[in-house]
Amino acid sequence: MYIPTNQHNRKTQTYFRYICNSVTKNKNMIVNFSIQNYKSVNDNITLTFEPSNAKELSNYYLTEPIPGTKLLKIGLIYGPNGSGKTTILKALDLLRDLVLEPADKKSDALQVTPFLFSPTTQHANTKFALEFIQNQVRYEYTLELNNKAIVDEKLFYFASAKKSTVFHRTTDTQKQLSTITFGSRIRINKNHKEILEANTLWNNTVLGGFLKTNIDAHELREATTWFKEVLMPLITPRTDLLGFISAKIENQEIQKESMLTYLQKADFKISDITLKNKNLQLGEGYEQTFNTNNLHSPLTQSLGKQPAKEIWFKHSIPQAPADQSYEIIYDQESQGTQRYYQFSGILDLMIRQQHICAIDELESSLHPDLTKHFLLVFLANVKHSQLIATTHYRELLMERDIIRHDAIWFTDKKDDGSTDLYSLADFDSSIIRKDTGSIYNAYKTGKLGANPIIQDYHITTD
Repeated sequence: MYIPTNQHNRKTQTYFRYICNSVTKNKNMIVNFSIQNYKSVNDNITLTFEPSNAKELSNYYLTEPIPGTKLLKIGLIYGPNGSGKTTILKALDLLRDLVLEPADKKSDALQVTPFLFSPTTQHANTKFALEFIQNQVRYEYTLELNNKAIVDEKLFYFASAKKSTVFHRTTDTQKQLSTITFGSRIRINKNHKEILEANTLWNNTVLGGFLKTNIDAHELREATTWFKEVLMPLITPRTDLLGFISAKIENQEIQKESMLTYLQKADFKISDITLKNKNLQLGEGYEQTFNTNNLHSPLTQSLGKQPAKEIWFKHSIPQAPADQSYEIIYDQESQGTQRYYQFSGILDLMIRQQHICAIDELESSLHPDLTKHFLLVFLANVKHSQLIATTHYRELLMERDIIRHDAIWFTDKKDDGSTDLYSLADFDSSIIRKDTGSIYNAYKTGKLGANPIIQDYHITTD
């Protein structure tokens, strides 16, 4: 059951509210993302979608957003628990929030945690660097910050391979004031610059400040549009996309027929999806629907009966008569069915539009064959969207005919406890042979690192 979009609470409304419904012909993608001194990351690490020189599976893995610039559509990150896989995705999600959800007050703290296992990094700044393509123009965005302020911020664009400054922002941390300097090629009048500076608090990004203002600057609009319409919020095993996906089916922004195709090809034997109206009584399922325990708030007391939707799946049973089927409400379906229903909606969005989707623990609640099927449908049908996912699905590494080395990444713990990130493409033939199972065996036996070091299972008690 879910509440229609216009009835969602604020948290549910804002979670995916920035995802664009229109389809653009221009190609908008991520090139690479770098992190330094954030949570488990100490030294600078970079996740890149720039491919190696390998020719294998190019038609499935590579896309060309700018003539002469090819990028990978997918990046899968392996590694033991606690090695920093999720940290990479959370860092990208934090950068998105810093742009789209700027702080309201100068006293608001930023949710930034540095690497804590070193006295030198505990009080040092966190650094992010992101290269992306928006409307076939390449941008570079860098950010230096701590939990109080944005210390330094820069945006560049590339025209005819030449790197030009859009703006450089610095912050006087004593006076808590930001100064913005624009590049010589950027046209912005003095009054608009002053308005932008006034709205860029010391704990706001310039891009976030721009979203607060009634001014226009082409490059700032393009950069914020990329964060708003291309980069999707992080999906974790606990993310519930039911309301989001179902509302888009109802609004025909996601094609129900396509959803049924994805589900049927994955052997769910679901022949129809039905959305039914229901009036939700005050308190009935309220905590699950609104994610709140405060049933005595003024908002709750004023609702009375709340219009809601129920999702029903129609199942066709092979041995049943042709005209006979059975309906099951969404809540009674298995976790795997629910998860794949939600993923099918994300898949349809990525096929029809252009999005960058980050998924933590891709295989959560899914059979390994379903995880593989999802990836194959993505690779075979998605043209210009990108997928970044963490996974423990190591059996995929046995599938030599469906993986490219430069799309596989590993995280591991360094001696200082920090995250190391490296690509499968970094290993030579002495480690990775061409025979089937070589990558899987190398990973399983620890030759690639990124495996937990597990001791014996005997426990001594007094």
